[in-house]
Amino acid sequence: MTDQLFLAVDAGTGSVRAVLFDTDGRQIGVVQEEWTHLSDPAWPGSMDFDWEHNWALACSCIRAVLEQTKTDPARIAAVSTTCMREGILLYDREGKEIWACANVDSRAVDEVRALVEKDRELEKQLYARSGEAYALGALPRLLFVKNKMPDIYEKTAAVGMFNDWLIYKMTGVLKVEPSNGSTTGIFDLRTRTWDPGIAKAVGIRTDIFPESCECGERIACVSKKGADDTGLKEGTPVVSGGGDCQLGCIGVGAVHADDAAVFGGSFWQYEYNTAKALTDPACRIRVNCHALKGLWQYEALAFQPGLVMRWYRDAFCAREKEIAKETGADPYDLMNEEAKKIPAGCYGMMCTFSDVMNFTSWRHAAPTFTGFDIDPEKYHRITFYRAILENAALVTYEHMRLVEEVTGHAPKEITFAGGASKSPLWCQILSDVTGLAVRVPVVREATALGAAMLAGVGCGIYADIDEAVKRCVKTAHTYTPDDTAHGVYQDMIPVWKKVYAAQLALSDAHVTRYMWCAPGASA
Repeated sequence: MTDQLFLAVDAGTGSVRAVLFDTDGRQIGVVQEEWTHLSDPAWPGSMDFDWEHNWALACSCIRAVLEQTKTDPARIAAVSTTCMREGILLYDREGKEIWACANVDSRAVDEVRALVEKDRELEKQLYARSGEAYALGALPRLLFVKNKMPDIYEKTAAVGMFNDWLIYKMTGVLKVEPSNGSTTGIFDLRTRTWDPGIAKAVGIRTDIFPESCECGERIACVSKKGADDTGLKEGTPVVSGGGDCQLGCIGVGAVHADDAAVFGGSFWQYEYNTAKALTDPACRIRVNCHALKGLWQYEALAFQPGLVMRWYRDAFCAREKEIAKETGADPYDLMNEEAKKIPAGCYGMMCTFSDVMNFTSWRHAAPTFTGFDIDPEKYHRITFYRAILENAALVTYEHMRLVEEVTGHAPKEITFAGGASKSPLWCQILSDVTGLAVRVPVVREATALGAAMLAGVGCGIYADIDEAVKRCVKTAHTYTPDDTAHGVYQDMIPVWKKVYAAQLALSDAHVTRYMWCAPGASA
């Protein structure tokens, strides 16, 4: 094993992590701290990001992973970062943070409605240039600050993303890369940099965009203050990282056109690589810059399967949590063992959480379980639990079909990574639903590994990304579909779609509350 290491700092939706890797992609250590994004009572749908507290958590993770692994900071050849996408920070002229929101902040309802009412074609025109809709982009949020927080807007000198913020805190240099920057909706897909014309089209200032750079580019070195904060060695190279899904694709080896991957975490993302920066004429699918030059990605998101799992565990599985506490087991493993006994299709029961993506009119029906009988032998808490697992796979299958409709291509296999891929049952369900082989890499927390691989390219340890993949990406297991189960799910899919449409109609009629609704998208 080489003496050199890479550090990846990952600012996710629900936690921040510091992860150490060696140059062959082996994970040496990880420390994680959960964080929450609080809502401002004055603004429904808000999701504030506490930069002071969260930077302290990031620093504590870095210090702790160095201490726990007894790593001399001088061994770290380079650092890179990754994060949840869409979240933005605003800085004043002195470089201080003055406002920030996390990824699914949906407070800008008034701003989206005003944009749509003013020009119903503008969103489609901007989508054709940026690959983004108003749903998660920065445009409505910046308009919100302009309209509701004019003092903050006037002070704003720069806007950036969370991965770039981590680098800024370590080095004092702020640059925005395209994989996450493109999620603002203010990047031109083809040029992979800011497009001030998009900002101008919606009435946003054009003088707040910092310099852009490519992913894997050496940005700066850890400053004295960065070293004091984190325990890293001053002068350590820091390399531009990227958005979580794009770096996750690198971490599982999805680095060429037509490669596909699914990432199962708080959200589930289906990513399909393309060599053409083309968008969907119907504006249903997001298109982002990949973290590699010459590549872009069609992306379809399933909302919150990981968070739904956490909710279900905490609300209904106290028994498994108690046993896990006594034995040191993972409560999810205990739940999965029981769920394997439930047949595919859950005896006809199903649930609705995330809908299939519709980027310019994105809303999700109220969570619902349906199709069960009052039979405790079949329909109990583990059946409901398995239905949640199946629901995420059903949405993913529909996302694959959606991308295939636009591109004319479908993958021959899927690479599955993220926290959900730790569950053999969930992997098998995904294979059974899609009818495809599901490859699970050894390092399943692929986002951090992707950041480490970019760090290695940026500091010259790897000649290019292909060498990094060859050295770092290995397969742990491949799941193949069961034909009988696949047939059950093929019969189930059209029923599930009808059930979801009916549930969404109830939310559209304001009989039930949406699970989540993009700003301005309610019926």
